[in-house]
Formats: sequence, structure tokens, C-alpha cells
Amino acid sequence: MAAVEVTPRVAGRASGELTRRVVVGAVLAAVAVAATWAGGIAFTALVAAAVLLMSSEWNVMHGVRRGVGLACLIALAVAGVVTIRWSALDGIIALGVAAGGLGLFVRGVARRHAVRLAAGMLYCGLPMVALLWLRSLPDGLFVVAWLFVVVWTTDIGAYFAGRAIGGPRLAPAISPNKTWAGVAGGVAAAAIVAGIGGIAYVRAGFDSFGGDATLAAIGARAALTGAGLSCVAIGGDLFESWLKRRAGVKDSGNLLPGHGGVMDRIDGLVPVAVVAALAVALGA
Repeated sequence: MAAVEVTPRVAGRASGELTRRVVVGAVLAAVAVAATWAGGIAFTALVAAAVLLMSSEWNVMHGVRRGVGLACLIALAVAGVVTIRWSALDGIIALGVAAGGLGLFVRGVARRHAVRLAAGMLYCGLPMVALLWLRSLPDGLFVVAWLFVVVWTTDIGAYFAGRAIGGPRLAPAISPNKTWAGVAGGVAAAAIVAGIGGIAYVRAGFDSFGGDATLAAIGARAALTGAGLSCVAIGGDLFESWLKRRAGVKDSGNLLPGHGGVMDRIDGLVPVAVVAALAVALGA
């Protein structure tokens, strides 16, 4: 009798968790879209808030002292200002100098935290510089929005494909819930949406995805690019899962109901933003 009564309760909890996840995700997506559309101060504020919260979560996970953590936040803020005021390269230099300097300082106090501290600043700071620079480009609105959609679609496709199909686990030692079916679903969904977005962008009068190429070729190129970035996003998700396992925590924080912390929500965007910025800078 007890076993019969447990099933509805478990199903109810799972349904409630999914509902919270969807509602919070929709609100976050709406805020991100609005800020990206507005650009300027609104987008800068969104990126700054996400990065500072992510840095705080990183420091708590790795036992970084509060005073040093505050210094990290100040250094990240300075790197962001340098990026906006001068250039992305200057922002990266400022970030690297700050990470190295704080790492050396902490090394003399708690050597085991030095590498983690410097790595955390780069992990949080590089995507900040990348996103601020990408949004400042002439077609930055589309580029950033397109990246957001690719990452979101990867998450959604992987979640539902994994639940519906199941099958072999992707990396059971790191993230037991992720499956190869989920990976396939996420990459396929991202490729489709990315291809449609690329075609729509070119039809609107821009040529970032193809120049004189046919619409079919443009769509294929955008889809392949989206699929590649989707794989990068999945790698970022796995990396964050590995970090949490090393730190012995389930979530990076508890700020976002149904999602955990800010790092849990944007773990895929972190490497995608950096890779995309590098590709754009190199003219790929």
C-alpha cells in the first residue's frame, strides 16, 4: 500500500519542480532578451550582475576568504569598465593582471586557493569581456541573441530528449543524469533553430552568415555553427558539474528556484561566449 501511495507524491514533486524550472527560466529569458535588445547600460548591468553573482558562487564553492572574494569582485568590475571604455583586449589584459596578482597574493597565505582563485576570475571574467564586446559590434544584437537562443535550445532539447528517450549515460561519474540521447536532442534542436535564425537574419538584409551564398548554404552554415556551439555548451555544463563534484555541492547556489545558482544557469553560455568572440575576432 505504501508503495502505491509514494508514486503520485513523487510525480507531484517532479511536476512542481519542472513548473518552477519553466517559470523561472521564462522570466530569466525575458529579462535577458529585454536587456540585450536595449543594449547599453541595461545589457552591461545584466552581464555585470550575472558575473558578480557567479564569482561569489565560485568563491563560496572553493572556500575563498571573504576579503579576497571582495577583491575579485572589484577586479572583475574594473575589467568590465576597461572593456567598455577602451577595448576587449585591454579588458583581457586587465583581467589577466588582476587574476595573476591576486593569485600570487593568495599564494603566500593559502597556496591551495591561489590557482582556484585565478581560474575563477578567468572563468567569470572572460565571458563578461566576450559578451560586452560582441554586443558592441554593429550586428551585436543579433549575434548575442543568436548565442542565447543556441544555448537555451541546447538545454531544452537535451532535457526533454534525455527524459523521453533515456539510454546510455554521457558521463556518469560527473553528471549521472545526462545521456547521449539528450546530447543528440540538444545539438539537433540547436542546429535547427540556428539555421532558421541565420536565414532570417540574412533575409532581413544582413550577410554575417553567407555573403553571396544561397539561402540553403547560409542555413547549413548557420546550423553547423550552432551545432558546434551546442557541443561547446554541453562541455561547459559538464565542466561545471565536475567543479561541483570536486567541491562536494549539488548546486552552485540556491538563488534561482528549480535551477540552483547563477553558475548552474549559465554554465553553457560561459564557454560559448568566449569561443564565439574568438571566432568573430579571427574572422571565422
